[in-house]
Amino acid sequence: MNVFVIGATGFVGGAIARHLAGSGHTVTGLARTGTAATALDAQGITPVAGDLDSRRSATLEAALRADAVIYAAQADPAQETATVDDLTRAMAGTGKTLIFLSGSGVLLQRTAGAWSQDSFAEHDPFTVEPLATCRKAAEDTVLAAASDRLRAMVIRPGLIWGPGDHCHVPMTYQSVAATGAACYVGSGLNTYSHVHIDDVTRLFTLALEAGRTGGLYHAVAGEVPNRWIAERVADDLGCDTRSVTPQEAALVWGEFGALIMAASSRLRAVSAQQELGWRPAHTDIVSMIGEARLRKLANHSA
Repeated sequence: MNVFVIGATGFVGGAIARHLAGSGHTVTGLARTGTAATALDAQGITPVAGDLDSRRSATLEAALRADAVIYAAQADPAQETATVDDLTRAMAGTGKTLIFLSGSGVLLQRTAGAWSQDSFAEHDPFTVEPLATCRKAAEDTVLAAASDRLRAMVIRPGLIWGPGDHCHVPMTYQSVAATGAACYVGSGLNTYSHVHIDDVTRLFTLALEAGRTGGLYHAVAGEVPNRWIAERVADDLGCDTRSVTPQEAALVWGEFGALIMAASSRLRAVSAQQELGWRPAHTDIVSMIGEARLRKLANHSA
């Protein structure tokens, strides 16, 4: 299959593109710069010069040349909205495949570090996180396009971890550099469902092969309260743990990082497992604790 990946130079999109290329697919990837094009070419991915702004027409042309398009870009809301609108209009009636990478941030709950019993399967109702209204609208646009002879799908992973990530475990190590202790917000019982990048790439492959038109698929392997992560990091480094307020958290991780570290976002991958037979191979995010690259983050300020 000829697959065009929008976001092929990013953490998730890059992993998807490399996995598909290694599986025998012909993969092209959007490249905004010459440096990005060279990097993609070195990985066996044919670069396409374009972007989601002034050169969006080149992006749409590349999409129409492919059998399938994967949108995995981390764009600003206005760019994402405009690109998804243009993609669905351009691809309508073609019978091609469009898979949109979303995330569980759309159903994030601001619990200030407290536990939430709420856990959502793919089609459970939820209140949209205000900062993610544009992302949820993009999901809806893609799924609505499935009625226009477009094999459109949405994949909504939890917190994605793996080499090169920026998830809760690295952020906890970073808090040691900032405060001398492994930090969590409030009671630290808030939980963000997680999934390894390799399991995400396998889900995309399964969706390409067997996903249904209009399919919505969650990707989640496990979940660990933030306080437990902090305790394991503290054991690894021989330091204390520390509860911080949301205001203190903003000083440690920045405003957006503090929001993520204080929130709950829990998923269940019912459709992904029942319809596609997807099963995660990596189920424990704390298995990465102790890696040398993470320990360096704790000493960043030294």
